[in-house]
Amino acid sequence: MNAHPSLASLLESFFRDRLTKQRNASPSTIASYRDALRLLMLFAAERTGHKPSSLAIEDIDRDVILAFLDELEEKRKNSVQTRNARLTAIRSFFHHVAANDPAALGVAQRILAIPIKRSHTEITHHLSRDEIDVLVASPDQRTPLGRRDRTLLLFMARTGARVSDALGVNARDLQLDQPRPQVLLRGKGRKERIVPMPHDLVKALKALMREGEIDRHEARPLFVGTHGARLTRFGATHIVRRVVATATEKIPELTSKTISPHVLRHSLAMTLLQSGVDLLTIQAWLGHSQVATTHRYAAADVEMMRRGLDKAGVSGKLPARYQPKDSVLQLLENI
Repeated sequence: MNAHPSLASLLESFFRDRLTKQRNASPSTIASYRDALRLLMLFAAERTGHKPSSLAIEDIDRDVILAFLDELEEKRKNSVQTRNARLTAIRSFFHHVAANDPAALGVAQRILAIPIKRSHTEITHHLSRDEIDVLVASPDQRTPLGRRDRTLLLFMARTGARVSDALGVNARDLQLDQPRPQVLLRGKGRKERIVPMPHDLVKALKALMREGEIDRHEARPLFVGTHGARLTRFGATHIVRRVVATATEKIPELTSKTISPHVLRHSLAMTLLQSGVDLLTIQAWLGHSQVATTHRYAAADVEMMRRGLDKAGVSGKLPARYQPKDSVLQLLENI
């Protein structure tokens, strides 16, 4: 009879076999799941008084998971969306536990029955074109890091890439030649999409690659840190925060806005929508799996709604009586 697998062995096989080999999970997904389970192990260790290496599956039951999820919201101030993302990682792990440790099946089933928490749809915030221009122009162009920061901001603002998509771009993913400059982006679930790039972004990318001596046919990362390694999500978030602090000197109103790398993505979506681009095109551009996700941009654009109100003539006033122009129509109206 096989020995009861330890928690450590289940975690190892979960990442090595289930995520990497079976599901071909992307590096960002693996990192997200790793962070969620690491936080859970630390929480369970503190709650039980055991070291993380001494924990057993029985130490992480339904009550522990529920308490952990409550702490995420109440103490760590995580959003419902983040809480649900952590729960998704935990549930994936316990699917693996149920399949590989029959003795823990009861524990796993009770955890898998924990429902995703419903949340209200938040208003999508975005920046104006002028605000985007000020942000992009804020990094110091006299330094290599400043030029890298500007190019990264411009890349996210012009392509609508998620920060993980942008940081995952390699030199060979770029097509910089006219007349169709474009970039290959790898989104969630390893879904690939190609988006066009405007002239100002192409110019900045060429300059960045010349400065970094990056050959466009190489698999080298485009955006790197001071030691030459691929820039991290934390690094990109720090860049945006630093740039926002500088930009508020020119636009003080930015202090009242929560600005993250994702806001640049929202802002491009709103610009496309307001320019008349249809939702299906925006869906493909942003890599949304469902058009319902893209639809929130239309729902958030109050000015478009207001213009629709004007076009529809819904002003509260009685409309003028319709006067048929054609004699035949006039005859029919009088019958």
